[in-house]
Amino acid sequence: MAVRAVRGAVQLERDESGHMDEQVGELLTAVLERNGLTPDDLISIWFTATPDLHSDFPAAAARKLGIVDVPLICAQELDIEGAMPRVVRILAHIESDKPRSEIAHVYLGAAAALRKDIAQ
Repeated sequence: MAVRAVRGAVQLERDESGHMDEQVGELLTAVLERNGLTPDDLISIWFTATPDLHSDFPAAAARKLGIVDVPLICAQELDIEGAMPRVVRILAHIESDKPRSEIAHVYLGAAAALRKDIAQ
């Protein structure tokens, strides 16, 4: 079994805890489904949020999905002028037999514009 990395992002409509849970939960669910993964395949997940998000930790959404024994960490994105606002990004390390070229990176909604080269 190889270690692979999966990227993803979602742009929130507003900075509210419940909305963050919903959107980050949707992102994580899509990453798992599109890659044929279960929570047991997860090694760790890094979450970043743009500096304009203050309502909650994005990792809290993972815990609410039942991802409870996977190491999670949150960090703040760089505050770059002109960057897309209200974005949560993930970098998930997984165990998978898939080659890198078959890993599905998930960019939902407006966040698809962030990485048109790998968004699926």
